[in-house]
Amino acid sequence: MLLAGLLGPPAATAIMDASRLRQQMRSRYGEPGLAALEAWLNLLSRLRGADLLTRLGEVNDFFNRRIRWVDDLDAWGREDYWATPLEALGNGRGDCEDYSIAKYLTLKQLGVPGERLRMIYVRARIGRSRITQAHMVLGYYAAADAEPLILDNLVPSLTPAARRIDLDPVFSFNSDGLWVGDASSSRGDPLARLSRWRGALARMEEQGFL
Repeated sequence: MLLAGLLGPPAATAIMDASRLRQQMRSRYGEPGLAALEAWLNLLSRLRGADLLTRLGEVNDFFNRRIRWVDDLDAWGREDYWATPLEALGNGRGDCEDYSIAKYLTLKQLGVPGERLRMIYVRARIGRSRITQAHMVLGYYAAADAEPLILDNLVPSLTPAARRIDLDPVFSFNSDGLWVGDASSSRGDPLARLSRWRGALARMEEQGFL
C-alpha cells in the first residue's frame, strides 16, 4: 500500500525565478554558492519526468550530501533559525529543519503535490538509550491517511514510518495545514501557528523561489 501512487507522471511544477535566484546567490555567497545553486537547478532539470520514487530518493540524497549538519548557532549565529534552500545551499551547513524545508520545496518544484508532503517534528531516540532530541524529517504521504515514507538526514535511505521506531511524531505541517501526532485532519493554519515557517516562506518569496 505504501508504494501505491509512487509511479506516474509528475504534477504541474511550482513557479520559480531562476534568474533572481542566481542574482541572490551570487550577491550573498559568491561563486561557491552559485555553483551549489547550479547543481540544484541541474538536479531539477534531470529529474523532471522521472518516476516519483526516483525523485524522492535523489532529492533526499542531494541535500544529505550538500548540507553539513551543524546546530543553528554555528550555522546562523542564532537559535532555531529555519533557513531557505538558497541559504542552506549557499552556507553548505544547517540542521534538520533546513534539510526538510529544502527537500520539501525541491519536490514541489518537481511536481510532487504539496498535500502529499509534510514536515514532521519528532522526538528522536538516540541509539538504544531513552534520551531523545528534537528533530524534523520530511514525510511523503500517498494519501492523507497513509503511512508516510520518511526522508531524513540521520537515516539516509527512504524508510516507511513504521520502521522508524526511533521517531515519535509530535506534529506535522506543510503550506496548507498542521496536524498533531498521527491525526488525519488538520488542526490549524501553519502560517498563523508557526512564525518561523511564515518567516522562511516570506524570505523564499523574496529570493525567487515562490
